[in-house]
Amino acid sequence: MSETIFQTIIYKRDGQIATINLNRPDVHNAFNSEMIRELSDAFKAAAKDDAVRVVVLSGMGKSFCAGADLNWMREVIRFSFQKNLEESLDLAELDYSIYTLPKPTIARVNGSTIGGGNGFMSACDIIVASEDAIFGLSEVKIGLVPAAISPYVMRRIGESKARYYFLTGERFGAGRAREIGLVDWVVPADKLDAKVAEIAGILLSSGPAAMAKCKELLQRVPGMSFEEAKRYTSQMIAELRVSEEGQEGMAAFLEKRKPKWTKYIAESDK
Repeated sequence: MSETIFQTIIYKRDGQIATINLNRPDVHNAFNSEMIRELSDAFKAAAKDDAVRVVVLSGMGKSFCAGADLNWMREVIRFSFQKNLEESLDLAELDYSIYTLPKPTIARVNGSTIGGGNGFMSACDIIVASEDAIFGLSEVKIGLVPAAISPYVMRRIGESKARYYFLTGERFGAGRAREIGLVDWVVPADKLDAKVAEIAGILLSSGPAAMAKCKELLQRVPGMSFEEAKRYTSQMIAELRVSEEGQEGMAAFLEKRKPKWTKYIAESDK
């Protein structure tokens, strides 16, 4: 196992699983420009590390992420339009990098998730929340909107639910979050780690190249016409069938054995 402690986050790799923890529990893991930069660096590191096959995002302490840090907001209010645009683009790029990471991501939502914290979470592939978690898209209460996070939240809950929660800023519990599709699983707090580990294990049983292509498929096909999708999807499956991973996977299935990539060996620190 290896661990890197940044100023605002902790990056840990244990075998094939990388865990990124927001580490500002004294302010409920509220984010600032430094955390945005460090998260961007951590996700880039996970993308480049061939040993990493699953990434888990969570928060230290009682909260997942309370949104933007108040001290940072005191600075932002004095920024010029250009400086605000730069800061906003940094956040948008971070959310996009999580969403497009060519490896499966799990959000381990251990507590309250407010404002922009919903963006970090919604950009992940799978979301597991503690039944104690509280959610809120409350930007309108301070005269703002959930702008950078809207593409990811809306993909999860749809336009009608987004209209309600974006406009009212109303807070809601984990049960309601599950009902509207914002999260995938809700479990008791003491079962959170076990559920995340279970899902990570399921992901590790799948071909890593296939999962990367699957994420590409999910991102690109919704924006294609049927004509475009026919060619794109046919080419993708043909390429996978003749690839080393595809050949191994199909052979393993026909020979009734597990494919080579399922041999999970916990690695020592490197």
